[in-house]
Amino acid sequence: MAEKQYKIVLVEDDQNIARLIKYNLEKSGFEVQHGINGAVGMELVRSFKPDLIVSDIMMPIVNGHTFRKMLLAEQEFASIPFVFLTAKGEESDILEGYELEIQEYIIKSSSPKVILAKIQSLIKSNEAIKTRGESEIKKAAASMGAKVVPDVVPKFEGFEITQFHQPFDDVPGGDFLDYVIVNDNSMVVVVGDIMGKKWGAWYFAVAYAGYVRSAIRFALNDEKDITAKEIMQRVNESVYEDERISDIFVTLSIVVIHKNKDKINYCGAGDIPLLHFSNGEVEVVKSDGTLLGFQKDGKYKDIYINLRHDDEVFVLTDGIIESRDTRGNFIDNQRLINIIKAKGNINSIKFIEESVKELTNDKFEDDTTIISIKRI
Repeated sequence: MAEKQYKIVLVEDDQNIARLIKYNLEKSGFEVQHGINGAVGMELVRSFKPDLIVSDIMMPIVNGHTFRKMLLAEQEFASIPFVFLTAKGEESDILEGYELEIQEYIIKSSSPKVILAKIQSLIKSNEAIKTRGESEIKKAAASMGAKVVPDVVPKFEGFEITQFHQPFDDVPGGDFLDYVIVNDNSMVVVVGDIMGKKWGAWYFAVAYAGYVRSAIRFALNDEKDITAKEIMQRVNESVYEDERISDIFVTLSIVVIHKNKDKINYCGAGDIPLLHFSNGEVEVVKSDGTLLGFQKDGKYKDIYINLRHDDEVFVLTDGIIESRDTRGNFIDNQRLINIIKAKGNINSIKFIEESVKELTNDKFEDDTTIISIKRI
């Protein structure tokens, strides 16, 4: 894997200073976006998602202190390392900066080498802290046996099931998937996506995965055939009554495969539509189910998809279609459909994985999951 290129947002109204700092940072391998005040800086942070923010204090329209307060007010951006770059060196200014939870204070009169050294040191320090923290969480997760993505896809007679899953930045996150063999004739496939990334989303993914398994166990107590709608409704009721996770945005796809039938049963909750590949064409299968936990009765419906020999159904999260190619364009649903149509007779998931990695230069912007269910 290529070494990560760290992204920096530089907010500075003096164009000469900005050009000098930007030149030296880019020369050292950083990817830099520049804004002339805090308002522009905020827009860049939202779109660019930097690893570090370097900002002047005295600027027109929105100054550095206000800019920092805007970032602290939004959970998604509050933890991004922040450096004040200023011509001032008075103790009161420095203390005010640290009260806003900044990581470093750099005086503009410092040489470019000193500024670069401080920024590099700060990034290395934050990466070391993050790595130690993630290592401890991984150990804890392993000891708990908490796993939200299986290493191996179980075999199910009459069907070939394959998966591609890649967590964002190789850190477990909000995507979860599961395969539950109900009996010799039935199997449940589950794909979920918690809003957010990395360990914060992973915690909720563990909770949701547990609810889904519980819902499947309850559904098995009924004498009638298990359905995707029944499982979804039970999950929704559990989430609705749990205050810890009821306000967490999550999408969920549930597919029930019946070995003795030439169709599968699907129900979705705010999820990405399924793609049904048959005879060289792709049908988009959309569910109108609401996001989980918003109301006690989600008014979910069962959808049935007829499968002939060699037909495939793809179940996915938004990781692929919301990734961008090297020109900055989204992959989107239609481009994914075109990739599926172009696959020929080779392994679909492998072809999709390689095609998308080529388009994005192996850079995904979110957790990415896609499952193929093929009738054989």
